[in-house]
Amino acid sequence: MSLTADILDRCERGGFALARVASLESSDHVDELRAWLDAGRHGEMGYLERNADIRENPALLLDGARCAIMVADQYGVRGEDGSDSSTGPETQTGGAARGRIARYARGDDYHTVMKKRLHALCDVLRQEHPGEKFRVFVDTAPVQERELALRAGLGWIGKHTLLIHPRLGSWLLLGGIMTTLGLDATKPAERVDDHCGSCTRCIDACPTGCITPWSVDASRCVSYLTIEHRTPIDPRLHGEMGDWIFGCDVCQEVCPHNSPRAEGVGHAHGAYAPRRESFDLLEVLGWTDEDRRSAFTKSSMKRASLEMMKRNAWIAARNTPGIGGPSEPRA
Repeated sequence: MSLTADILDRCERGGFALARVASLESSDHVDELRAWLDAGRHGEMGYLERNADIRENPALLLDGARCAIMVADQYGVRGEDGSDSSTGPETQTGGAARGRIARYARGDDYHTVMKKRLHALCDVLRQEHPGEKFRVFVDTAPVQERELALRAGLGWIGKHTLLIHPRLGSWLLLGGIMTTLGLDATKPAERVDDHCGSCTRCIDACPTGCITPWSVDASRCVSYLTIEHRTPIDPRLHGEMGDWIFGCDVCQEVCPHNSPRAEGVGHAHGAYAPRRESFDLLEVLGWTDEDRRSAFTKSSMKRASLEMMKRNAWIAARNTPGIGGPSEPRA
Protein backbone atom coordinates (compact mmCIF):
# COMPACT_ATOMS: atom_id res chain seq x y z
CA MET A 1 0.00 0.00 0.00
CA SER A 2 1.34 3.43 -0.93
CA LEU A 3 1.84 6.07 1.77
CA THR A 4 -1.09 8.08 0.41
CA ALA A 5 -3.43 5.09 0.41
CA ASP A 6 -2.26 4.09 3.89
CA ILE A 7 -2.99 7.54 5.36
CA LEU A 8 -6.41 7.74 3.72
CA ASP A 9 -7.20 4.27 5.02
CA ARG A 10 -6.29 5.43 8.53
CA CYS A 11 -8.62 8.41 8.15
CA GLU A 12 -11.52 6.19 7.15
CA ARG A 13 -10.79 3.73 9.95
CA GLY A 14 -10.82 6.76 12.26
CA GLY A 15 -14.46 7.33 11.41
CA PHE A 16 -14.27 9.94 8.67
CA ALA A 17 -16.86 9.43 5.96
CA LEU A 18 -14.51 10.68 3.24
CA ALA A 19 -10.76 11.23 2.90
CA ARG A 20 -8.75 12.45 -0.09
CA VAL A 21 -5.62 14.51 -0.83
CA ALA A 22 -5.68 17.98 -2.39
CA SER A 23 -2.89 19.71 -4.24
CA LEU A 24 -2.03 23.26 -3.15
CA GLU A 25 -2.25 25.49 -6.20
CA SER A 26 -3.44 29.04 -5.69
CA SER A 27 -7.19 29.52 -5.45
CA ASP A 28 -9.19 29.57 -8.67
CA HIS A 29 -11.55 32.15 -7.19
CA VAL A 30 -9.35 35.03 -6.06
CA ASP A 31 -11.22 37.66 -8.06
CA GLU A 32 -14.61 36.39 -6.88
CA LEU A 33 -13.51 36.43 -3.23
CA ARG A 34 -12.14 39.96 -3.49
CA ALA A 35 -15.32 41.21 -5.17
CA TRP A 36 -17.47 39.47 -2.54
CA LEU A 37 -15.53 41.14 0.27
CA ASP A 38 -15.50 44.53 -1.46
CA ALA A 39 -19.30 44.31 -1.76
CA GLY A 40 -19.59 43.77 2.01
CA ARG A 41 -21.32 40.42 1.64
CA HIS A 42 -19.34 39.06 4.57
CA GLY A 43 -21.25 41.33 6.96
CA GLU A 44 -19.53 41.67 10.32
CA MET A 45 -17.17 38.74 9.72
CA GLY A 46 -14.11 40.97 9.55
CA TYR A 47 -11.79 38.00 10.06
CA LEU A 48 -12.48 37.00 6.45
CA GLU A 49 -10.55 40.08 5.33
CA ARG A 50 -7.46 39.05 7.27
CA ASN A 51 -4.76 36.70 5.96
CA ALA A 52 -5.93 37.25 2.40
CA ASP A 53 -2.61 35.92 1.09
CA ILE A 54 -3.24 32.51 2.73
CA ARG A 55 -6.84 32.36 1.54
CA GLU A 56 -5.56 32.91 -1.98
CA ASN A 57 -2.58 30.54 -1.63
CA PRO A 58 -3.25 27.75 0.91
CA ALA A 59 0.36 26.51 0.82
CA LEU A 60 1.30 29.58 2.88
CA LEU A 61 -0.48 28.14 5.92
CA LEU A 62 2.50 25.87 6.63
CA ASP A 63 6.09 26.48 5.63
CA GLY A 64 7.02 23.93 2.97
CA ALA A 65 3.49 22.51 2.63
CA ARG A 66 3.04 20.23 -0.37
CA CYS A 67 -0.54 19.00 -0.01
CA ALA A 68 -3.60 18.85 2.24
CA ILE A 69 -5.22 15.68 3.55
CA MET A 70 -8.93 16.55 3.35
CA VAL A 71 -11.59 14.72 5.40
CA ALA A 72 -15.32 14.95 5.91
CA ASP A 73 -17.49 13.91 8.84
CA GLN A 74 -21.08 12.96 8.12
CA TYR A 75 -23.51 14.53 10.61
CA GLY A 76 -26.74 13.65 8.86
CA VAL A 77 -27.77 10.84 6.53
CA ARG A 78 -29.11 11.49 3.07
CA GLY A 79 -32.79 10.63 3.00
CA GLU A 80 -33.33 10.66 6.77
CA ASP A 81 -36.40 12.43 8.08
CA GLY A 82 -35.77 16.01 9.10
CA SER A 83 -37.71 19.07 10.05
CA ASP A 84 -39.71 20.67 7.27
CA SER A 85 -38.72 24.26 6.66
CA SER A 86 -41.62 24.78 4.26
CA THR A 87 -43.87 25.21 7.26
CA GLY A 88 -43.70 28.31 9.39
CA PRO A 89 -42.99 28.52 13.11
CA GLU A 90 -45.56 26.81 15.28
CA THR A 91 -46.57 26.66 18.90
CA GLN A 92 -45.69 23.12 19.91
CA THR A 93 -46.51 20.65 22.67
CA GLY A 94 -48.03 22.21 25.77
CA GLY A 95 -48.22 25.62 24.15
CA ALA A 96 -44.45 26.07 24.31
CA ALA A 97 -42.98 27.95 21.35
CA ARG A 98 -39.77 26.31 20.17
CA GLY A 99 -36.79 27.79 18.37
CA ARG A 100 -34.92 25.49 15.99
CA ILE A 101 -31.17 24.98 15.73
CA ALA A 102 -29.20 23.80 12.71
CA ARG A 103 -28.63 20.07 12.46
CA TYR A 104 -24.84 20.25 12.74
CA ALA A 105 -25.14 21.97 16.14
CA ARG A 106 -27.47 19.44 17.76
CA GLY A 107 -24.68 17.14 18.92
CA ASP A 108 -21.08 17.60 20.06
CA ASP A 109 -18.91 20.45 18.80
CA TYR A 110 -17.50 19.31 15.46
CA HIS A 111 -14.32 21.35 15.95
CA THR A 112 -13.43 19.24 18.98
CA VAL A 113 -14.68 15.95 17.53
CA MET A 114 -12.73 16.27 14.28
CA LYS A 115 -9.59 17.89 15.68
CA LYS A 116 -9.13 15.16 18.28
CA ARG A 117 -8.85 12.47 15.62
CA LEU A 118 -6.79 14.60 13.24
CA HIS A 119 -4.31 15.56 15.97
CA ALA A 120 -3.98 11.89 16.96
CA LEU A 121 -3.17 11.01 13.35
CA CYS A 122 -0.62 13.83 13.19
CA ASP A 123 1.09 12.56 16.35
CA VAL A 124 1.57 9.14 14.76
CA LEU A 125 2.75 10.59 11.45
CA ARG A 126 5.31 12.81 13.19
CA GLN A 127 6.82 9.71 14.81
CA GLU A 128 6.85 7.82 11.51
CA HIS A 129 8.17 10.76 9.47
CA PRO A 130 10.61 12.79 11.57
CA GLY A 131 11.27 16.24 10.15
CA GLU A 132 7.96 16.48 8.31
CA LYS A 133 5.42 19.11 9.36
CA PHE A 134 1.69 18.84 9.95
CA ARG A 135 -1.02 21.39 10.79
CA VAL A 136 -4.65 20.54 11.54
CA PHE A 137 -7.47 22.85 10.45
CA VAL A 138 -11.20 22.52 11.08
CA ASP A 139 -13.02 25.71 10.14
CA THR A 140 -10.54 27.79 12.13
CA ALA A 141 -7.64 28.50 9.73
CA PRO A 142 -7.74 31.02 6.84
CA VAL A 143 -8.01 28.41 4.09
CA GLN A 144 -10.77 27.77 1.58
CA GLU A 145 -11.73 24.31 2.81
CA ARG A 146 -14.52 23.77 0.31
CA GLU A 147 -12.23 24.56 -2.61
CA LEU A 148 -9.62 22.14 -1.27
CA ALA A 149 -12.32 19.50 -0.80
CA LEU A 150 -13.48 20.06 -4.36
CA ARG A 151 -9.92 19.79 -5.63
CA ALA A 152 -9.41 16.56 -3.69
CA GLY A 153 -12.52 15.02 -5.24
CA LEU A 154 -14.82 14.95 -2.18
CA GLY A 155 -17.74 16.35 -4.17
CA TRP A 156 -18.90 19.39 -6.11
CA ILE A 157 -19.97 22.84 -4.93
CA GLY A 158 -23.72 23.33 -5.10
CA LYS A 159 -25.48 26.55 -6.01
CA HIS A 160 -25.91 27.18 -2.28
CA THR A 161 -22.06 27.10 -2.08
CA LEU A 162 -21.94 23.95 0.10
CA LEU A 163 -20.07 20.78 -0.83
CA ILE A 164 -22.29 17.97 -2.12
CA HIS A 165 -21.12 14.36 -2.43
CA PRO A 166 -22.93 12.30 -5.10
CA ARG A 167 -23.89 9.57 -2.61
CA LEU A 168 -23.76 11.24 0.80
CA GLY A 169 -25.38 14.56 -0.02
CA SER A 170 -24.36 17.74 1.83
CA TRP A 171 -24.70 16.90 5.54
CA LEU A 172 -20.90 17.04 5.77
CA LEU A 173 -18.35 18.81 7.95
CA LEU A 174 -14.90 19.51 6.49
CA GLY A 175 -11.42 19.51 7.98
CA GLY A 176 -7.91 18.61 7.06
CA ILE A 177 -4.18 18.38 7.67
CA MET A 178 -1.71 20.58 5.84
CA THR A 179 1.58 18.72 5.48
CA THR A 180 5.03 18.75 3.94
CA LEU A 181 4.69 15.05 3.11
CA GLY A 182 4.87 14.32 -0.61
CA LEU A 183 1.51 12.59 -0.99
CA ASP A 184 -0.24 11.95 -4.28
CA ALA A 185 -3.20 14.22 -5.03
CA THR A 186 -6.23 11.99 -5.44
CA LYS A 187 -8.69 11.76 -8.24
CA PRO A 188 -12.39 11.20 -7.50
CA ALA A 189 -13.33 7.55 -7.12
CA GLU A 190 -16.57 8.43 -8.90
CA ARG A 191 -17.79 11.29 -11.03
CA VAL A 192 -18.34 14.41 -8.98
CA ASP A 193 -19.23 16.82 -11.75
CA ASP A 194 -21.76 19.53 -10.98
CA HIS A 195 -25.11 17.74 -10.69
CA CYS A 196 -27.16 20.82 -9.79
CA GLY A 197 -28.10 21.33 -13.43
CA SER A 198 -31.07 23.67 -13.82
CA CYS A 199 -32.33 23.08 -10.27
CA THR A 200 -32.94 26.25 -8.22
CA ARG A 201 -34.68 24.79 -5.16
CA CYS A 202 -32.15 26.18 -2.68
CA ILE A 203 -32.38 29.62 -4.28
CA ASP A 204 -36.17 29.59 -4.35
CA ALA A 205 -36.53 28.34 -0.77
CA CYS A 206 -34.01 30.66 0.92
CA PRO A 207 -36.02 32.67 3.48
CA THR A 208 -34.12 35.92 2.92
CA GLY A 209 -33.32 35.48 -0.78
CA CYS A 210 -29.59 35.62 -0.08
CA ILE A 211 -28.57 32.87 -2.54
CA THR A 212 -27.67 33.43 -6.16
CA PRO A 213 -26.04 30.65 -8.19
CA TRP A 214 -22.78 29.69 -6.42
CA SER A 215 -22.80 32.77 -4.20
CA VAL A 216 -24.36 33.73 -0.87
CA ASP A 217 -24.83 37.23 0.50
CA ALA A 218 -23.84 36.25 4.04
CA SER A 219 -25.05 39.58 5.43
CA ARG A 220 -28.63 38.36 4.80
CA CYS A 221 -28.18 34.63 5.52
CA VAL A 222 -30.14 33.36 8.54
CA SER A 223 -27.16 31.27 9.65
CA TYR A 224 -24.96 34.36 9.64
CA LEU A 225 -27.59 36.51 11.34
CA THR A 226 -28.12 34.07 14.21
CA ILE A 227 -24.49 32.99 14.71
CA GLU A 228 -22.07 35.67 13.50
CA HIS A 229 -24.01 38.95 13.54
CA ARG A 230 -23.30 40.58 16.90
CA THR A 231 -25.38 43.73 16.64
CA PRO A 232 -29.16 44.26 16.26
CA ILE A 233 -30.63 42.59 13.19
CA ASP A 234 -32.35 44.69 10.53
CA PRO A 235 -36.09 44.53 11.39
CA ARG A 236 -36.85 44.02 7.69
CA LEU A 237 -35.30 40.54 8.00
CA HIS A 238 -37.07 39.49 11.20
CA GLY A 239 -40.09 37.90 9.54
CA GLU A 240 -37.97 35.82 7.17
CA MET A 241 -35.98 34.31 10.06
CA GLY A 242 -38.96 32.20 11.16
CA ASP A 243 -38.23 30.08 14.23
CA TRP A 244 -34.50 29.60 13.62
CA ILE A 245 -32.43 30.71 16.62
CA PHE A 246 -29.07 29.15 15.69
CA GLY A 247 -28.27 28.49 12.07
CA CYS A 248 -30.58 27.45 9.24
CA ASP A 249 -30.93 24.25 7.19
CA VAL A 250 -33.49 25.35 4.60
CA CYS A 251 -31.23 25.18 1.54
CA GLN A 252 -30.05 21.68 2.49
CA GLU A 253 -33.49 20.40 3.43
CA VAL A 254 -34.92 21.24 0.00
CA CYS A 255 -31.91 19.94 -1.94
CA PRO A 256 -32.77 16.85 -4.05
CA HIS A 257 -29.42 15.35 -3.07
CA ASN A 258 -30.64 15.21 0.55
CA SER A 259 -34.17 14.25 -0.43
CA PRO A 260 -36.21 11.93 1.85
CA ARG A 261 -37.08 10.12 -1.37
CA ALA A 262 -33.43 9.17 -1.80
CA GLU A 263 -32.01 6.02 -0.31
CA GLY A 264 -29.96 6.78 2.79
CA VAL A 265 -26.25 6.11 2.40
CA GLY A 266 -23.60 5.97 5.09
CA HIS A 267 -24.16 6.90 8.69
CA ALA A 268 -23.62 9.95 10.83
CA HIS A 269 -20.75 9.90 13.31
CA GLY A 270 -22.08 9.07 16.76
CA ALA A 271 -20.76 12.29 18.31
CA TYR A 272 -23.34 14.24 16.32
CA ALA A 273 -26.35 12.35 17.66
CA PRO A 274 -28.77 15.17 18.54
CA ARG A 275 -29.24 15.99 22.20
CA ARG A 276 -31.95 18.47 21.26
CA GLU A 277 -33.37 19.97 18.10
CA SER A 278 -34.88 23.11 19.57
CA PHE A 279 -35.18 25.28 22.67
CA ASP A 280 -38.19 26.69 24.50
CA LEU A 281 -38.14 30.32 23.38
CA LEU A 282 -39.50 31.77 26.60
CA GLU A 283 -36.92 29.83 28.59
CA VAL A 284 -34.12 31.25 26.44
CA LEU A 285 -35.47 34.75 27.01
CA GLY A 286 -35.08 34.15 30.75
CA TRP A 287 -31.63 32.56 30.60
CA THR A 288 -28.74 33.62 32.80
CA ASP A 289 -25.08 33.23 31.84
CA GLU A 290 -25.02 29.97 33.78
CA ASP A 291 -28.13 28.69 31.96
CA ARG A 292 -26.43 29.35 28.63
CA ARG A 293 -23.20 27.64 29.68
CA SER A 294 -25.11 24.62 30.91
CA ALA A 295 -27.21 24.35 27.74
CA PHE A 296 -24.16 24.66 25.47
CA THR A 297 -21.87 22.15 27.18
CA LYS A 298 -19.84 20.33 24.46
CA SER A 299 -21.77 22.28 21.81
CA SER A 300 -20.59 24.45 18.92
CA MET A 301 -23.39 26.84 19.88
CA LYS A 302 -21.00 28.49 22.34
CA ARG A 303 -20.16 30.89 19.53
CA ALA A 304 -23.43 32.73 20.17
CA SER A 305 -23.41 34.98 23.23
CA LEU A 306 -26.24 35.19 25.75
CA GLU A 307 -27.35 38.52 24.27
CA MET A 308 -27.41 37.03 20.77
CA MET A 309 -29.46 34.02 21.86
CA LYS A 310 -32.00 36.24 23.60
CA ARG A 311 -32.18 38.46 20.52
CA ASN A 312 -32.73 35.42 18.28
CA ALA A 313 -35.33 33.94 20.62
CA TRP A 314 -37.21 37.24 20.77
CA ILE A 315 -37.39 37.41 16.96
CA ALA A 316 -38.52 33.77 16.72
CA ALA A 317 -41.14 34.33 19.41
CA ARG A 318 -42.49 37.34 17.54
CA ASN A 319 -42.80 35.11 14.47
CA THR A 320 -44.72 32.40 16.33
CA PRO A 321 -48.52 32.43 15.99
CA GLY A 322 -50.41 32.62 19.26
CA ILE A 323 -47.53 33.44 21.55
CA GLY A 324 -47.98 37.19 21.59
CA GLY A 325 -45.20 39.74 21.56
CA PRO A 326 -42.69 39.49 24.40
CA SER A 327 -40.76 42.61 25.24
CA GLU A 328 -37.45 42.96 23.47
CA PRO A 329 -34.65 41.60 25.68
CA ARG A 330 -32.16 44.04 27.05
CA ALA A 331 -28.44 43.30 26.89
